[in-house]
Amino acid sequence: MFLLPPHLTTPFPSTRSTNYFPTTRHHQPPPPSAANPLISSSVATATPLIADEGPNDILPLQNRRYDFTPLLNFLSSDSNSEPENNSSSPTQLDPTEFQLAESYRAVPAPLWHGLLKSLCSSSSSIGLAYAVVSWLQKHNLCFSYELLYSILIHALGRNEKLYEAFLLSQRQVLTPLTYNALIGACARNGDLEKALNLMSRMRRDGFQPDFVNYSSIIQSLSRSNRIDSPILQKLYREIESDKIEADAHLLNDIILGFSKAGDATRALKFLAMAQGNGLSPKSGTLVAVILALGNSGRTVEAEALFEEIKDNGLEPRTKAYNALLAGYVKMGSLKDAEFIVSEMERSGVLPDEQTYSLLVDAYAHAGRWESARIVLKEMEACNLLPNSHIYSRILASYRDKGEWQKSFQVLKEMRNSGVQPDRQFYNVMIDTFGKHNILDHAMATFERMLSEGIMPDTVTWNTLIDCHCKSGRHDRAEELFDEMQQKGYSPCVMTYNIMINSMGEQERWDEVTKLLTRMQSQGVLPNAVTYTTLVDIYGRSGRFGDAIECLEVLKSTGFKPTPTMYNALINAYAQRGLSEQAVNAFRMMTTEGLTPSLLALNSLVNAFGEDRRETEAFAVLQYMKENGLEPDVVTYTTLMKALIRVEKFDKVPAVYEEMVMSGCTPDRKARAMLRSALRYMKQRLNS
Repeated sequence: MFLLPPHLTTPFPSTRSTNYFPTTRHHQPPPPSAANPLISSSVATATPLIADEGPNDILPLQNRRYDFTPLLNFLSSDSNSEPENNSSSPTQLDPTEFQLAESYRAVPAPLWHGLLKSLCSSSSSIGLAYAVVSWLQKHNLCFSYELLYSILIHALGRNEKLYEAFLLSQRQVLTPLTYNALIGACARNGDLEKALNLMSRMRRDGFQPDFVNYSSIIQSLSRSNRIDSPILQKLYREIESDKIEADAHLLNDIILGFSKAGDATRALKFLAMAQGNGLSPKSGTLVAVILALGNSGRTVEAEALFEEIKDNGLEPRTKAYNALLAGYVKMGSLKDAEFIVSEMERSGVLPDEQTYSLLVDAYAHAGRWESARIVLKEMEACNLLPNSHIYSRILASYRDKGEWQKSFQVLKEMRNSGVQPDRQFYNVMIDTFGKHNILDHAMATFERMLSEGIMPDTVTWNTLIDCHCKSGRHDRAEELFDEMQQKGYSPCVMTYNIMINSMGEQERWDEVTKLLTRMQSQGVLPNAVTYTTLVDIYGRSGRFGDAIECLEVLKSTGFKPTPTMYNALINAYAQRGLSEQAVNAFRMMTTEGLTPSLLALNSLVNAFGEDRRETEAFAVLQYMKENGLEPDVVTYTTLMKALIRVEKFDKVPAVYEEMVMSGCTPDRKARAMLRSALRYMKQRLNS
């Protein structure tokens, strides 16, 4: 039975020890000779710290100075060690310490905050910062301890010491301020599960998460490229549930997040929301939206947004032009790509390496290799030496055209130009051989890469594992998966998705469950591809109950299934001729508010055809036409197959003719269907 590990259940760190930050002097910075080198004048005196605080707190204090050097020297010295648990008021004190405490009795809290921020600005003095907080608490000298602890937690998070931050948080009752610091620390360190768990715990404690919490999480996902649209949609539903009014910063993060996730439609929706509220997103965010639109083939909208930037009085820079250029290159619109580069030159905007790289892409996809080489020469004339990335793009163009033999020619030209291949180039080369099932060349390239001292990355391993899976060499793929981990590389969500699909194809269901459990134990979140893969492998194997359960588990975590997941389920039913179940899955899809894709409707046509229900199959065709979906060659071919199955051969030519009249170019399979129908008709006439 399918069992997906519960979502977001990473526990908080253990609180076995609260003595993580020792204040014994041999763990602290060394004592000064004349002055401790770790204690700069800007840390030791209060005046330079005043600028860090708000004007309302500081203006009355600007003529007062406090020298913190004696305190920092005292806390740094070896001869005055204190136990860790010194936060309670002491019953007796050394006279020297007593005098020191009394001398700082009148220091205002904002100056202590400033001192602490200065100490936390360097990882080498965080221990000293902690000693200051403990000493202040011991002598009741500053009463805004939650702010002090939040500063420490923030510093620990910035220095990738998340575990220590959690241990420190156990010393105080968590308040909104310390919650914010912890959530920010988790986000900075890419631990989404702990951040979301903290927000749930925050609500249970009666505190409301704010826009800063959500911004931290979304920014973290965007930085690490782990963001996808379903995760962002779930976060926004929580924002609405928490009744948080998104400010300019949060809306900017949401727009940028959807853009990086490739969801141009939602990016535009939130862009319109921001502009409707009179807010102006950052120029970098607008560039990201243009790029998302271009990558989605929506170059008209991308160009309109580009013009909007100019209409608002802003001068588009190189990145904006590159974003628009990328869209035209992806669409194969060479003339438009050339026009954009010419427009850059007319506007006085200098092309950069990415501009030339995209132009090389455009010429390579068009098969204009000489033009691509001219671009490389232009780069050299502009003192921009072609790099390995550009040659990677040329190689990728050959790969996509099936001309894998030219890989060696690209490598030779690259070396002749004095450019050494890097990891990205070798990754593309391995992928080129893998896609054409030349596994010995793929492994030889991998060995050559290692011999040149270029270390693989997760992409390298994923490419090798995937190409062996697709060639049916599942045992070797499993060996590479184990070797990857033995050599210290952590599998990412894509690695797990590849292996889950491999185990599913072999119907090794226990191994699928083990992989899901291992994902959770390593803090790797399943994404939309994971769930789609699970639905697909269970559906293709006839384990429809497990496929449906997978969708229900997904819904229970707050995520909505994607159209691709339902496409996989409908197609699985269709392959077995289970038309009623396929219709039910289709209804579930529409109930979720998802718009059926052409792929889903074609699968539904196939389901009815396999079930000998050609009338319903043609009803789906009518549904497509009424809802503005253009039937494609697959639609018409599947309908012809349905007619042949019920021996209505005489109706096949009319369907073929309609396909041609609608603008669809018949492929080999469509022509084979027509020939089969005509052959059967001829046999009947002769019998």
